[in-house]
Amino acid sequence: MSEKKIGYLLVAPSLLLIFVIAIWPVMQSFYFSLFDLKLNDPTRSEVHLSHNIDLDRYLNNYPFLVGAIDSEMKTSSEKNQLQEVKTELEDMDKKLQNDSALKEKYQSVNDKLMNFEQVGNKESIAKIDNSIAEDFGKTGESINKKLKSISKETKLTQEKKILGLAAGYKEVVQQPNFVGFQHYKDDLTNSRMWKAMGNTLTFTVVSVVLEFVIGLAIALLINKAFVGRGLIRASILIPWAIPTAVSAMMWKFLYDGQNGIIAKLFSSIGIVDKMENLLVTDTGAMFSVIFADVWKTTPYMSLLLLAGLQTIPSSLYEAAAIDGAGKWRQFVSITLPLLKSSILVALLFRTLDAFRVFDLVYVLTGGGPANSTETISILAYKVMFSQTNFGNGSALSVIVFICVAVISMIYIKFLGKDLLGEGSGR
Repeated sequence: MSEKKIGYLLVAPSLLLIFVIAIWPVMQSFYFSLFDLKLNDPTRSEVHLSHNIDLDRYLNNYPFLVGAIDSEMKTSSEKNQLQEVKTELEDMDKKLQNDSALKEKYQSVNDKLMNFEQVGNKESIAKIDNSIAEDFGKTGESINKKLKSISKETKLTQEKKILGLAAGYKEVVQQPNFVGFQHYKDDLTNSRMWKAMGNTLTFTVVSVVLEFVIGLAIALLINKAFVGRGLIRASILIPWAIPTAVSAMMWKFLYDGQNGIIAKLFSSIGIVDKMENLLVTDTGAMFSVIFADVWKTTPYMSLLLLAGLQTIPSSLYEAAAIDGAGKWRQFVSITLPLLKSSILVALLFRTLDAFRVFDLVYVLTGGGPANSTETISILAYKVMFSQTNFGNGSALSVIVFICVAVISMIYIKFLGKDLLGEGSGR
């Protein structure tokens, strides 16, 4: 077996794992985003590529509607028009019963209902041809129009019942809920989505820049040899070790407008006018979220950068010092170039993590006030779970994935260009 084939066999398990863990969920989200899926709407709670009819609902509607019309014909002066409505209903019912694909299921559901047995959802739903679905829709519109016209001309004794059953009759057929890229079109023209994207970018850029600068300073500091260095390194990692939800709840108490220590401190030094304004104003809430994230995640950044610093030989600094290079010159000429790979990894991981931020913001502000801290991930969560709109929520999830992929490519192109160039030239 050639080395090329052996290489492919060795890489295949990793590629399969990546596909199962990363690519497959995104493909599923993309598929669901093409449909109008809403769990709070029984007619759109599943993917429908064709017209379906709910036989349980139909057979609980049609006989009562025909019976009510028969009863009304005994006393109404509009017998001819009511007879026309009844004839349309009966003709449509005959079409359903004569359909070879529907006949057996129709009879089965009808028998169960006659015996007062429960009909399952899967047994109740049946596919119908587009032509029959179109005729059914026309029949529904026609009988509703005629019954409303009759009710205006003469008072029906069972007006509410008949009109209600007629309205329900139209909703028996489930339309295909394939909408294509409509969700993406709606999201990309939605001001709330763009505001959430702006909030996400603001949070990401500001927090990552601050974490990098502070994290690099801490990494340079704890890379030096001094008494108690081990204790300092362990202490710095404590914020990062605390679960994000717990950390967010802690900061929520610290930011409290009445008893929060941090809110009182910020008010005393003039960062906010009143301690009550910290979480109830747009700027104050965003500042609070970023401050909490910087406190928690800076140790992670410093840890990654410290690992890179420890790979730089001390002999390089000694040689540079002998040549007369000062600390700043050593930092620019030695530390930063040799730390580039660690910087790429640290910035890439933190940027992607910050862009997908959810738990910190959700616990601390919930996206408020007035959606001023609502990120794209929180918007997707609200649409998908609070509004139970899985179609649009899936579209937002795909948009997040695309943004993350673009960010990754930008980092690799601009920050990793030299690294990749060196690797390809060997």
